[in-house]
Amino acid sequence: QVQLVESGGGSMQAEGTLRLSCAASGNTYNIYCMGWFRQAPGKEREVVARIVSNNNATYYADSVKGRFTISQDKRKNTVYLQMNLLKPEDTATYYCAADSGTWCPRLAANYNYWGQGTQVTDSS
Repeated sequence: QVQLVESGGGSMQAEGTLRLSCAASGNTYNIYCMGWFRQAPGKEREVVARIVSNNNATYYADSVKGRFTISQDKRKNTVYLQMNLLKPEDTATYYCAADSGTWCPRLAANYNYWGQGTQVTDSS
């Protein structure tokens, strides 16, 4: 089993920055891919960014390319999502997910483990 705990959410301002963290514990050696997803009220959960644990390959949704950066610190078993140039449409609950398979899926249904989520709200 893998446990994921997100932190770093809060109130955002347009064109501001936030950094989310996801600390993993448990059988982390099984993890192949880590992903950040988000879900706004009334909308489906969507992928934001993904990172392959053993080679740092990264993938981004078109809506966040050039603004968000996913990274990992394997010594701390932590994955980060640096969010710059925030937009009102980035307001959502952000979830960290981990997959123990052999690829880095885009669909939420393919992930084995989930955190509880952290909210990013618009302060305007």
